[in-house]
Amino acid sequence: MYRILLAEDDDVMRGYLTRALERSGYAVTAVDRGTAALPLLETERFDLLLTDIVMPEMDGIELAQRAGQIAGDLRVMFITGFAAVTLKAGRAVPNARILSKPFHLRDLVLEVDRLFQPGTASGLN
Repeated sequence: MYRILLAEDDDVMRGYLTRALERSGYAVTAVDRGTAALPLLETERFDLLLTDIVMPEMDGIELAQRAGQIAGDLRVMFITGFAAVTLKAGRAVPNARILSKPFHLRDLVLEVDRLFQPGTASGLN
């Protein structure tokens, strides 16, 4: 079973994402900010970091960069409702997938499933 670390500051969105991914067979650990995700990355193994980009304390881009230093083979997917930060995220973490809000939960699960297909990029450089 693949393990996903979800960092999303919106309580409702975090709940929806967690339930959709768990129903699809993924094990999800969810936190409300990037600074809460870092200690988990240091002590546990995850296959995917799914993170909002715009969050308090530490944005998702910084979180992904620091996660890459901790676990170099970690896959990353950003979710964002801000088009302007999409380009910044793509430059900062080129192997990451980016899913723009609003999206249907089906689309999220399909994108996560694709990340785990053989032959896909396996993480950060």
